[in-house]
Amino acid sequence: MKDTPGWASPGSAPSDGQEPGASHPAEPAARPAGDRPAEQPDASANPQSPGTKWSKEQPPPGQWSAPAGLQNPAQPPPPPPPPPAQHWGAYPPAGPGGHPGGPAGRGGPGGYGGYGPPGGWGAGWGGPPPAAKPGVIPLRPLGVGEILDGAVATMRAHWRTVLGISLTVAIVTEVFIVLLQGLILNDATDTAALGDPSATADEQLNAMGDAMRASGPVLLISLIGTVVATALLTTVTSRAVLGKTVTLKEAWRDARPQLPRLFGLIFLLMLIAAGIVLVCLLPGILASAAGNSDGGAALKAFGILGSIVLVLWLLIRFCLASPALMLEKQGIKKALGRSAKLTRGSWWRVFGIQLLALLIANIIAMIVVVPFALLGAALSDGGISGMVEASSDYGWTYLIVSGIGSVIGSMITFPIAAGVIVLLYIDQRIRREALDLDLARAAGLQDYGSPTPGATPGS
Repeated sequence: MKDTPGWASPGSAPSDGQEPGASHPAEPAARPAGDRPAEQPDASANPQSPGTKWSKEQPPPGQWSAPAGLQNPAQPPPPPPPPPAQHWGAYPPAGPGGHPGGPAGRGGPGGYGGYGPPGGWGAGWGGPPPAAKPGVIPLRPLGVGEILDGAVATMRAHWRTVLGISLTVAIVTEVFIVLLQGLILNDATDTAALGDPSATADEQLNAMGDAMRASGPVLLISLIGTVVATALLTTVTSRAVLGKTVTLKEAWRDARPQLPRLFGLIFLLMLIAAGIVLVCLLPGILASAAGNSDGGAALKAFGILGSIVLVLWLLIRFCLASPALMLEKQGIKKALGRSAKLTRGSWWRVFGIQLLALLIANIIAMIVVVPFALLGAALSDGGISGMVEASSDYGWTYLIVSGIGSVIGSMITFPIAAGVIVLLYIDQRIRREALDLDLARAAGLQDYGSPTPGATPGS
């Protein structure tokens, strides 16, 4: 039997001056002399002598421990027992009342349950360590604020590359929009019925259709510009997540091989959206062709609403196809499948985050765009009052001046929209595929996610 802290060795009695093999019963050394019983003769020396009260057969010497407070002062006290080893996920020892965490217990000074000293959960006993953050986001599932902050942090950290890409795409996009509006849309669009209270429902519906046909190509060109900017900024954002820099030349070299597939992806999405709109409007078109103008107008209105809902659902479901195509070097079909898989069950979350980012970016951009639009209207023939007239046509002065404001606004909206989409893609992969482990290894973090006790992830 081994010595245990606080216990004496078998067969020994402290401070009685006898050998461990002696058969005399041991007594506490500190007992007062007047309280001691009369000494008995040695039974081993003469077992048959008068006055002997001991049997010949004695049990073997057993353990003996001195009562508390009666230890020999000359003997040093035994060392205290070692504290139990603390491992990851272990709770602190229980305190009085059965509550963990010491005297405080539930609601004590260490927080709920008294875990650790004041200052927060796990402050004293090694709670969950903070996630590694080599770049603009922590390597864990992200919240809405962290996604938006990561997009803005990417703009700040790599502003030369981000603004260079955004400015180039914005200028090209706006040139196409200005030429389209000035050369084609102004002459082919008649929206006067929208401001005429005496116009019939069919005339207003036709005017609304003209307005949609006029704004459709503009929105389409803007969408193409956003997708191209997102593709080019995907490399920048993915490097920013790892805490690495990338130049404009490196971003272009990385994105160039995938650009043909990217334009094929855009064309396929446009074709699907056009097919949805045509199918939704087909009943109204057939009813109008059959001579039922009122019924046809109603069916067209419902078809327009239905097509908007379906196209929106389609765009959100496939919104992560662009970063999947660029980062995973996938084909068009596989990129669409990856986006559908990553957004499955998270459609409303992805939609809400993108809508919030779009609102924030456009509010900031409007602060820049509106003054340029007012200046362009003031310099045009119709003046500022012509902006509220539905039938007014804007000249080249207005289109050019407002286009400059739109370029500046796009330099803000493109990076935010691209950063949010790429970070949403990374967030969905972290949640579903543990991408944070691969990102940590790519960032050069050692022992990230190691189950070894005492190892801190990301250290």
